[in-house]
Amino acid sequence: MTSLFAWRYFKAKKSTNAINIISWICIVAIVVGTASLILVLSVFNGFEGLVKSLYASFYPDLKISPASGKTLTLTQDQLQQIKGIHNIKNFSLVVEEKAILQNGNNQSIVHLKGVDNNYKTTTTVDQHIYSGKFDIGTSQQPLLVLGVGIEGALGIRAGSDVIPLSIYVPRKSNSEELSELENISSDTIHTAGSFMIQQDFDNKYVITNLVFLQQAMRLNSNDYSGVEILLKNPSEADETGQQLAAIFGSRYKIQNRYQQNQSLYAIMNLERWIFYAVLCIILIVAAFNMVGALTMLVLEKQKDISVLNALGAPQHFILKVFLGEGFLLAAIGGGIGMLIALALVILQKQFHLVPLEGGSFLINYFPVELKITDFILVTTTVLVVSFLAAWFPAVKASKQHFSLRSE
Repeated sequence: MTSLFAWRYFKAKKSTNAINIISWICIVAIVVGTASLILVLSVFNGFEGLVKSLYASFYPDLKISPASGKTLTLTQDQLQQIKGIHNIKNFSLVVEEKAILQNGNNQSIVHLKGVDNNYKTTTTVDQHIYSGKFDIGTSQQPLLVLGVGIEGALGIRAGSDVIPLSIYVPRKSNSEELSELENISSDTIHTAGSFMIQQDFDNKYVITNLVFLQQAMRLNSNDYSGVEILLKNPSEADETGQQLAAIFGSRYKIQNRYQQNQSLYAIMNLERWIFYAVLCIILIVAAFNMVGALTMLVLEKQKDISVLNALGAPQHFILKVFLGEGFLLAAIGGGIGMLIALALVILQKQFHLVPLEGGSFLINYFPVELKITDFILVTTTVLVVSFLAAWFPAVKASKQHFSLRSE
């Protein structure tokens, strides 16, 4: 019944045209606010998915690393125990250390990563080769796979160099003094190719043969920087991590993909909520319009309220009528806004209407992705804001008693 009254009040002709104008301004503001929230959240979803897919190319589902220090020692028994865990599909042993690469007068400090032959099946770095091929060589004839940023800094074309690069790697030493002859390993090395994933990796990492790097650093054959693990079911990463923790104990740190990039995900999540809060201001503006529209409607319907009072309608009935009017405005505006946002997102995914300027991105258009949770969040926000805006005029209407007689 209250919904019927609210609908009749909305579409009925008003004595003052300003009430209609304010009501439609309110609806338009809700349309803009709702559509903006859905679109911005969809863009954040698109970029978040893109970044996660890029980071997933380099970071594994799980990683075992030392809780302190740079290296850990793994026995054959421990490696067999890793293989025995059902959810583990494959794993790669890695050693990481900073090094210097030099090509004539050009040099670059890089993060050198020695990997075994399982690395190609544990990560998808080999699917992002920009030039040349993914080949780490052997311990006697190692090769480098560079990030494109390092390739540019050295002024080379990876995979086609005739003159080898000079490489300098610090050796493991207990001495506090660093001697170039004793504690720095120098060698010459050729490149096999370059990869392009994301600037954080492209400007930092160089991949090479695991055994070569162990020998250059004077590590034992069972000393590593970590173990990178590919899971059969990534959604069970936490459970598998607990199984690994039971095997290795507190001396080892076991991280899932989120924990390996916790600061990145935290910043992305913070940015998402900041933009959400800023765009909610549009809905707050709509709320002020709604207060004005409902207040004027209360004055417009004084005689109707008096008739309802005379017929014995309780206060909460009047309250529900004007709350229903507020929810009706919100439903019309929010529904239209969501339909507009849905249409724009679908068009963007199909036809890439809005491009990304600059030409330095992996894609040339704004990525978008719809999530049902965003629609639930925005719907809840619109309803809460509308309820608060409609509450005060509705309470005022329910407490006032108008006379049918004109004095």
